[in-house]
Amino acid sequence: MPKRRIIRIGPAGWSYKDWEGVVYPQKPGKSFDPLEYLAQFFNTIEINSSFYRPPTPSTTKSWVNRVAANKEFAFTAKLHRVFTHERGKATAEDEKAFREGIDVLAEQNKLGSLLLQFPWSFKNTADERVYLAKLLEQFSDYPLVVEVRHTSWNNEEVYEWFEERGVGVCNIDQPVFAKSIRPAAVTTSPVGYVRLHGRNYQNWFRDKAPRDERYNYLYSLDQLEPWIVRIKEVAKQTRETYVITNNHFRGQAVVNAVEIKAALTEEPVPAPEPLFKVYPRLSDSATPLDPDKSPALFN
Repeated sequence: MPKRRIIRIGPAGWSYKDWEGVVYPQKPGKSFDPLEYLAQFFNTIEINSSFYRPPTPSTTKSWVNRVAANKEFAFTAKLHRVFTHERGKATAEDEKAFREGIDVLAEQNKLGSLLLQFPWSFKNTADERVYLAKLLEQFSDYPLVVEVRHTSWNNEEVYEWFEERGVGVCNIDQPVFAKSIRPAAVTTSPVGYVRLHGRNYQNWFRDKAPRDERYNYLYSLDQLEPWIVRIKEVAKQTRETYVITNNHFRGQAVVNAVEIKAALTEEPVPAPEPLFKVYPRLSDSATPLDPDKSPALFN
């Protein structure tokens, strides 16, 4: 019997103040848990806070408990920036601190992938390849996926090099400039990964652009359509595929994640009720449900 292929879809992060009244209730109250809430609609969420600070074991244990009702749920997590954006500065203590929290996810089979996200300035040179090879070896006990944004990495030799190491490639959508890597459907490991950043050309490379502005973008259904095709292509070649929407400002990532899920299942799917007032077009892809009243939303 062939192994079941899984596509997991969800947003990047869940802790956004501007999601109140858009994704979450306007006044959710102290007992409201945004992670538990989203886990009723999605079977993955990318942990982006780990990029800025290593999560503690108590924090990751809490995350595991809060998504426990969804048996299909698995996180992805970003490697701390000291390893990818501050190259050469990472210490043994940095690695120890990061592993302590992430290992809790791995031990509970809740870590689908560890994402090594590099900036556009990380180019395919001899020195950078040596650095990357050491980093991949350093964290080889996790399921790894690499995100590079410069087009110099887009060649068959690089993909073969990743495949030899069992490392996945992140297929990204981003504002495309002269040397930006283009959309693709590349697979080099049993884990497929697609990451949609939005296409905010005005703020993508602008110095001092606030994080929210850089990721302030809502994909149209026509823009998502080619990605639906690519996601299906990636899923055919992998054991599990993660589709992450990173255009988080005002819940746009949740809107597009719901629309992708509906397109792949070819039927309307449940979505957080507050979204429909802000994004009426969602009615074409989803049905508004209050998860407190309808707890069994994941299949």
